[in-house]
Amino acid sequence: MDYITAVQFGKDTILTGVSHFDLAQTLDNGQAFRWSRCEAENETTAVTYTGIAHGRRLDLTFADSALILKNVPLDEFESTWKIYFDFSRSYAQLRNHLSENAAMTQALEFSPGLRLMRQDPWETLISFILSQNSNIPRIKKMISALCENFGKTLPCGGHAFPPPEILATLTPSDLDPIKSGYRAAYVIDAARRATDGSVNPYTLCEKTSDEIHAALLQIHGVGPKVAECVLLYGFGRIERFPLDIWMKRVMSALYPHGFPNEILPYSGIAQQFLFHYARTNKLF
Repeated sequence: MDYITAVQFGKDTILTGVSHFDLAQTLDNGQAFRWSRCEAENETTAVTYTGIAHGRRLDLTFADSALILKNVPLDEFESTWKIYFDFSRSYAQLRNHLSENAAMTQALEFSPGLRLMRQDPWETLISFILSQNSNIPRIKKMISALCENFGKTLPCGGHAFPPPEILATLTPSDLDPIKSGYRAAYVIDAARRATDGSVNPYTLCEKTSDEIHAALLQIHGVGPKVAECVLLYGFGRIERFPLDIWMKRVMSALYPHGFPNEILPYSGIAQQFLFHYARTNKLF
Protein backbone atom coordinates (compact mmCIF):
# COMPACT_ATOMS: atom_id res chain seq x y z
CA MET A 1 0.00 0.00 0.00
CA ASP A 2 1.16 3.51 -0.76
CA TYR A 3 0.23 5.04 2.59
CA ILE A 4 1.36 4.45 6.17
CA THR A 5 -1.85 4.71 8.18
CA ALA A 6 -5.57 5.18 7.63
CA VAL A 7 -7.32 6.64 10.67
CA GLN A 8 -10.67 8.18 11.45
CA PHE A 9 -10.45 11.70 12.84
CA GLY A 10 -13.86 13.03 13.77
CA LYS A 11 -16.07 12.50 10.74
CA ASP A 12 -13.14 12.25 8.31
CA THR A 13 -10.73 9.54 7.23
CA ILE A 14 -7.10 10.63 6.95
CA LEU A 15 -4.38 8.73 5.14
CA THR A 16 -0.86 9.61 6.24
CA GLY A 17 2.43 9.02 4.47
CA VAL A 18 0.73 8.84 1.09
CA SER A 19 3.03 8.29 -1.87
CA HIS A 20 2.57 7.79 -5.61
CA PHE A 21 -0.67 9.75 -5.54
CA ASP A 22 -1.66 13.11 -6.95
CA LEU A 23 -5.23 14.35 -7.21
CA ALA A 24 -4.82 16.26 -10.47
CA GLN A 25 -2.85 13.53 -12.22
CA THR A 26 -5.40 10.91 -11.18
CA LEU A 27 -8.68 12.80 -11.55
CA ASP A 28 -7.94 14.97 -14.59
CA ASN A 29 -6.40 12.51 -17.03
CA GLY A 30 -9.47 11.34 -18.92
CA GLN A 31 -10.47 8.27 -16.95
CA ALA A 32 -13.21 9.93 -14.85
CA PHE A 33 -15.47 12.91 -15.58
CA ARG A 34 -17.27 13.96 -12.39
CA TRP A 35 -14.42 15.59 -10.48
CA SER A 36 -13.59 19.29 -10.20
CA ARG A 37 -10.72 21.12 -8.58
CA CYS A 38 -11.70 23.68 -5.94
CA GLU A 39 -9.93 27.01 -6.06
CA ALA A 40 -7.89 27.76 -2.93
CA GLU A 41 -9.14 30.69 -0.86
CA ASN A 42 -5.69 31.56 0.44
CA GLU A 43 -2.05 30.72 0.04
CA THR A 44 -1.80 27.01 0.70
CA THR A 45 -0.13 23.91 -0.66
CA ALA A 46 -3.31 21.89 -0.17
CA VAL A 47 -5.14 20.66 -3.26
CA THR A 48 -8.88 20.04 -2.97
CA TYR A 49 -11.22 18.24 -5.34
CA THR A 50 -14.91 17.52 -5.12
CA GLY A 51 -16.75 14.87 -7.04
CA ILE A 52 -19.59 12.40 -7.08
CA ALA A 53 -19.13 8.65 -7.26
CA HIS A 54 -20.90 5.59 -5.90
CA GLY A 55 -24.00 7.65 -5.16
CA ARG A 56 -22.40 10.20 -2.86
CA ARG A 57 -20.50 13.46 -2.98
CA LEU A 58 -16.88 13.26 -1.89
CA ASP A 59 -14.53 16.09 -0.91
CA LEU A 60 -10.80 15.34 -0.97
CA THR A 61 -7.88 17.41 0.28
CA PHE A 62 -4.26 16.45 -0.25
CA ALA A 63 -1.28 18.19 1.37
CA ASP A 64 2.01 17.20 2.99
CA SER A 65 1.57 13.51 2.04
CA ALA A 66 -1.81 13.36 3.80
CA LEU A 67 -5.11 12.68 2.06
CA ILE A 68 -8.28 13.77 3.84
CA LEU A 69 -11.60 12.23 2.81
CA LYS A 70 -14.20 14.56 4.31
CA ASN A 71 -17.18 13.00 6.08
CA VAL A 72 -16.00 9.49 5.22
CA PRO A 73 -15.87 6.95 8.06
CA LEU A 74 -12.95 4.54 8.06
CA ASP A 75 -15.09 1.49 7.25
CA GLU A 76 -16.45 3.26 4.15
CA PHE A 77 -12.92 4.05 3.02
CA GLU A 78 -11.93 0.41 3.42
CA SER A 79 -14.97 -0.95 1.59
CA THR A 80 -15.28 1.63 -1.21
CA TRP A 81 -12.64 4.31 -1.69
CA LYS A 82 -9.60 2.13 -1.11
CA ILE A 83 -10.74 0.13 -4.13
CA TYR A 84 -11.81 3.21 -6.10
CA PHE A 85 -8.35 4.79 -5.85
CA ASP A 86 -6.52 1.46 -6.20
CA PHE A 87 -4.84 1.83 -2.81
CA SER A 88 -4.63 -1.93 -2.39
CA ARG A 89 -1.95 -1.98 -5.07
CA SER A 90 1.64 -0.86 -4.47
CA TYR A 91 2.47 1.63 -7.20
CA ALA A 92 5.98 1.82 -5.78
CA GLN A 93 6.53 -1.79 -6.80
CA LEU A 94 4.54 -1.44 -10.02
CA ARG A 95 6.45 1.64 -11.16
CA ASN A 96 9.76 -0.10 -10.44
CA HIS A 97 8.63 -3.02 -12.55
CA LEU A 98 7.42 -0.86 -15.44
CA SER A 99 10.50 1.35 -15.35
CA GLU A 100 12.62 -1.62 -16.37
CA ASN A 101 11.27 -0.88 -19.84
CA ALA A 102 13.19 2.14 -21.15
CA ALA A 103 10.37 3.42 -23.35
CA MET A 104 8.15 3.82 -20.26
CA THR A 105 10.60 5.90 -18.23
CA GLN A 106 9.62 9.38 -19.37
CA ALA A 107 5.90 8.68 -19.02
CA LEU A 108 6.38 7.35 -15.48
CA GLU A 109 8.51 10.35 -14.49
CA PHE A 110 5.98 12.78 -15.98
CA SER A 111 3.15 11.49 -13.75
CA PRO A 112 4.60 10.30 -10.43
CA GLY A 113 1.19 10.49 -8.76
CA LEU A 114 -1.10 8.94 -11.37
CA ARG A 115 -3.25 6.00 -10.31
CA LEU A 116 -5.79 3.91 -12.18
CA MET A 117 -9.30 4.25 -10.74
CA ARG A 118 -11.82 1.41 -10.35
CA GLN A 119 -15.18 2.96 -11.14
CA ASP A 120 -18.78 1.80 -11.21
CA PRO A 121 -19.21 -0.33 -14.37
CA TRP A 122 -22.62 1.11 -15.31
CA GLU A 123 -21.47 4.70 -14.95
CA THR A 124 -18.27 3.87 -16.84
CA LEU A 125 -20.25 2.32 -19.70
CA ILE A 126 -22.50 5.35 -20.19
CA SER A 127 -19.66 7.83 -19.66
CA PHE A 128 -17.56 6.31 -22.41
CA ILE A 129 -20.53 5.95 -24.75
CA LEU A 130 -20.96 9.71 -24.33
CA SER A 131 -17.23 10.30 -24.73
CA GLN A 132 -17.16 9.24 -28.37
CA ASN A 133 -15.86 11.90 -30.77
CA SER A 134 -15.80 14.50 -28.02
CA ASN A 135 -13.39 16.27 -25.67
CA ILE A 136 -13.14 16.16 -21.89
CA PRO A 137 -14.91 19.51 -21.14
CA ARG A 138 -17.85 18.55 -23.33
CA ILE A 139 -18.01 15.02 -21.90
CA LYS A 140 -18.15 16.50 -18.41
CA LYS A 141 -20.99 18.82 -19.43
CA MET A 142 -23.02 15.98 -20.96
CA ILE A 143 -22.58 13.74 -17.93
CA SER A 144 -23.35 16.57 -15.53
CA ALA A 145 -26.53 17.40 -17.45
CA LEU A 146 -27.53 13.73 -17.53
CA CYS A 147 -27.22 13.50 -13.76
CA GLU A 148 -28.95 16.83 -13.10
CA ASN A 149 -31.92 15.89 -15.27
CA PHE A 150 -32.33 12.22 -14.35
CA GLY A 151 -30.25 11.47 -11.25
CA LYS A 152 -31.33 11.46 -7.64
CA THR A 153 -30.64 14.68 -5.71
CA LEU A 154 -28.04 14.05 -3.02
CA PRO A 155 -28.29 15.43 0.53
CA CYS A 156 -24.90 17.17 0.33
CA GLY A 157 -25.52 18.65 -3.11
CA GLY A 158 -25.26 17.37 -6.65
CA HIS A 159 -26.93 14.41 -8.25
CA ALA A 160 -26.22 10.70 -8.37
CA PHE A 161 -25.63 8.95 -11.67
CA PRO A 162 -29.03 7.76 -12.99
CA PRO A 163 -29.50 3.98 -12.82
CA PRO A 164 -30.40 1.95 -15.92
CA GLU A 165 -34.03 1.47 -14.91
CA ILE A 166 -34.56 5.25 -15.02
CA LEU A 167 -32.88 5.79 -18.39
CA ALA A 168 -34.59 2.73 -19.88
CA THR A 169 -37.98 4.45 -19.64
CA LEU A 170 -36.82 7.38 -21.80
CA THR A 171 -36.64 7.99 -25.52
CA PRO A 172 -33.65 9.56 -27.26
CA SER A 173 -35.52 12.85 -27.55
CA ASP A 174 -35.92 12.92 -23.76
CA LEU A 175 -32.13 13.29 -23.64
CA ASP A 176 -32.17 16.47 -25.74
CA PRO A 177 -31.30 18.62 -22.67
CA ILE A 178 -27.91 16.92 -22.31
CA LYS A 179 -27.01 17.66 -25.96
CA SER A 180 -25.60 14.22 -26.62
CA GLY A 181 -26.77 14.06 -30.25
CA TYR A 182 -26.62 10.63 -31.88
CA ARG A 183 -25.22 9.16 -28.64
CA ALA A 184 -28.66 9.45 -26.99
CA ALA A 185 -29.92 6.36 -28.81
CA TYR A 186 -26.89 4.40 -27.65
CA VAL A 187 -27.47 5.44 -24.01
CA ILE A 188 -31.11 4.31 -24.18
CA ASP A 189 -30.18 1.00 -25.78
CA ALA A 190 -27.56 0.35 -23.10
CA ALA A 191 -30.10 1.16 -20.36
CA ARG A 192 -32.75 -1.13 -21.81
CA ARG A 193 -30.32 -4.02 -22.23
CA ALA A 194 -29.07 -3.54 -18.67
CA THR A 195 -32.64 -3.50 -17.37
CA ASP A 196 -33.84 -6.56 -19.27
CA GLY A 197 -30.70 -8.43 -18.22
CA SER A 198 -29.31 -9.08 -21.67
CA VAL A 199 -26.23 -6.92 -21.01
CA ASN A 200 -26.19 -5.92 -17.35
CA PRO A 201 -22.76 -4.61 -16.27
CA TYR A 202 -23.42 -5.63 -12.67
CA THR A 203 -23.82 -9.31 -13.59
CA LEU A 204 -20.78 -9.46 -15.88
CA CYS A 205 -18.14 -9.17 -13.16
CA GLU A 206 -17.53 -12.90 -12.91
CA LYS A 207 -17.12 -13.32 -16.66
CA THR A 208 -13.79 -13.42 -18.46
CA SER A 209 -12.56 -10.24 -20.09
CA ASP A 210 -13.28 -11.65 -23.55
CA GLU A 211 -16.81 -12.57 -22.51
CA ILE A 212 -17.46 -9.10 -21.10
CA HIS A 213 -16.04 -7.52 -24.25
CA ALA A 214 -18.31 -9.61 -26.46
CA ALA A 215 -21.36 -8.78 -24.33
CA LEU A 216 -20.68 -5.05 -24.44
CA LEU A 217 -20.40 -5.13 -28.23
CA GLN A 218 -24.08 -6.12 -28.35
CA ILE A 219 -25.00 -2.57 -27.30
CA HIS A 220 -25.67 -0.23 -30.21
CA GLY A 221 -22.87 2.28 -30.49
CA VAL A 222 -20.36 0.33 -28.39
CA GLY A 223 -17.31 -0.56 -30.41
CA PRO A 224 -14.01 -2.15 -29.40
CA LYS A 225 -12.53 1.05 -27.95
CA VAL A 226 -15.48 1.81 -25.66
CA ALA A 227 -15.66 -1.84 -24.60
CA GLU A 228 -11.96 -1.79 -23.67
CA CYS A 229 -12.47 1.43 -21.67
CA VAL A 230 -15.25 -0.21 -19.70
CA LEU A 231 -13.15 -3.33 -19.11
CA LEU A 232 -10.26 -1.26 -17.77
CA TYR A 233 -11.97 1.51 -15.79
CA GLY A 234 -15.19 -0.23 -14.79
CA PHE A 235 -14.11 -3.85 -14.30
CA GLY A 236 -10.48 -3.33 -13.33
CA ARG A 237 -9.14 -5.63 -16.04
CA ILE A 238 -5.68 -4.08 -16.07
CA GLU A 239 -4.41 -6.40 -18.80
CA ARG A 240 -6.74 -4.62 -21.28
CA PHE A 241 -6.50 -1.13 -22.76
CA PRO A 242 -8.27 1.03 -25.35
CA LEU A 243 -6.61 2.26 -28.51
CA ASP A 244 -7.58 5.85 -29.26
CA ILE A 245 -5.71 8.14 -31.63
CA TRP A 246 -3.07 8.97 -28.99
CA MET A 247 -2.37 5.38 -28.04
CA LYS A 248 -2.24 4.33 -31.68
CA ARG A 249 0.49 6.92 -32.17
CA VAL A 250 2.30 5.81 -29.01
CA MET A 251 2.18 2.15 -29.94
CA SER A 252 3.32 2.87 -33.49
CA ALA A 253 6.27 4.94 -32.27
CA LEU A 254 7.36 2.97 -29.20
CA TYR A 255 5.85 -0.50 -29.40
CA PRO A 256 5.18 -1.35 -33.05
CA HIS A 257 5.11 -5.06 -32.18
CA GLY A 258 2.95 -4.58 -29.06
CA PHE A 259 3.87 -4.35 -25.40
CA PRO A 260 6.70 -6.64 -24.28
CA ASN A 261 5.93 -9.54 -21.96
CA GLU A 262 6.90 -7.70 -18.77
CA ILE A 263 4.27 -5.02 -19.45
CA LEU A 264 1.43 -7.21 -20.75
CA PRO A 265 -0.15 -8.07 -17.35
CA TYR A 266 -0.27 -4.31 -16.56
CA SER A 267 -1.08 -3.03 -20.04
CA GLY A 268 -4.01 -0.88 -18.88
CA ILE A 269 -2.00 0.94 -16.23
CA ALA A 270 0.98 1.36 -18.56
CA GLN A 271 -1.41 2.75 -21.17
CA GLN A 272 -2.70 5.35 -18.72
CA PHE A 273 0.79 6.70 -18.07
CA LEU A 274 1.63 6.71 -21.78
CA PHE A 275 -1.71 8.28 -22.79
CA HIS A 276 -1.45 11.08 -20.24
CA TYR A 277 2.16 11.81 -21.20
CA ALA A 278 1.55 11.80 -24.95
CA ARG A 279 -1.72 13.77 -24.90
CA THR A 280 -0.54 16.41 -22.43
CA ASN A 281 2.69 17.04 -24.32
CA LYS A 282 1.12 16.52 -27.77
CA LEU A 283 3.75 13.98 -28.74
CA PHE A 284 3.90 11.61 -31.70
